[in-house]
Amino acid sequence: MKRAVIAGYSRSPFTMARKGELIDVKPVNMFAEVVKNLVSKTKVNPADIEDIVVGCAFQVGEQSFNIGKLTTFLSGMEIHTSGMTVDRWCGSSMEAIHVAAGKIAMGAGKVFVCGGVESMTRVTTGFEPIPYPYTDKENPNVYFSMGITAENVAKRYKISRTEQQEFAIQSHQKANEAEVNGKFKNEIVEIAGCTKDGNIRPKSNQETLDGLKLAFDQEGTVTAATSSPLTDGAAATLICEESYAKENGLEILARIVSTGVKGCEPDVMGLGPIGATKKALERANLSINDIDIVEINEAFASQSIACLKDLGIDKKKANLDGGALALGHPLGATGARITGKAADLLRRENKKYALSTQCIGLGMGIATVIESVN
Repeated sequence: MKRAVIAGYSRSPFTMARKGELIDVKPVNMFAEVVKNLVSKTKVNPADIEDIVVGCAFQVGEQSFNIGKLTTFLSGMEIHTSGMTVDRWCGSSMEAIHVAAGKIAMGAGKVFVCGGVESMTRVTTGFEPIPYPYTDKENPNVYFSMGITAENVAKRYKISRTEQQEFAIQSHQKANEAEVNGKFKNEIVEIAGCTKDGNIRPKSNQETLDGLKLAFDQEGTVTAATSSPLTDGAAATLICEESYAKENGLEILARIVSTGVKGCEPDVMGLGPIGATKKALERANLSINDIDIVEINEAFASQSIACLKDLGIDKKKANLDGGALALGHPLGATGARITGKAADLLRRENKKYALSTQCIGLGMGIATVIESVN
């Protein structure tokens, strides 16, 4: 079986939706700039790119019309390069990577650009419940406010507001340290004059967060500070057949070992990473103790804490440069960001195995296990 590797990773700055510096940038243009940077940085031959696979959770308005193929025109690709857009909601761009890895395994292409984009400025989601095409009797308890699912997880795992806030504070501190020390420099692409993330709050502390109002349940524990902010952003990875990367002198960040997706109860969708991670680890013939670095999407502090506890993951291994509570969670882009980041961290930290995983609305989880080739 042919093996897939990650040979590059780039992303836009992640900025606040409806308020940040990228609100006027169209999603397809944002993604195209990231792709151009990725191709230039990796020095891959654009003529060899089989397909551009893009994750996008809300394919409406300016995020419709197949961003994948539109990107080929805006990023200077050969006319024969194809493009597709996939939707596994929050897991869309990680699924894009899985699509390419599967195609490579079956010999249906050697080079793919896989990533995602979400301009949450342009979609209605977040704190608002989304209308759905079923009656309560036909399909009860499926579409929830994501915040209520976070409350449900907090109650099930007895995670206090203070514990959630401490987790968020640490995320901001790690992200700020990474930014100050230039650890994002090689991954962030300048977009419309914007060169840095816009959601990091290094001065967050318990006293400040204690003053925030509860966001979803006035008898609950979840606030805006312990929820990932609505964010605009894009991310992309270069996924290649391993032999192609070696023959063409591309730098290999990591090899894809295994993947997994698994459903869970929609009202605790934040627990999705637990089942998906266990499935991916079993397929890789590894245990959680073998994993050196973990990138888990911080959709909410409560679900991140619950998943780390349930899986037995040492917090010191997780989100070394901060997570979505500090950086933001542009839905379609996050999976590519955390998988590309995990690969980059394997190289930086000189480690062997990494895991990227995230929860998905409607009750799913997705996971990717990768390994260093050195």
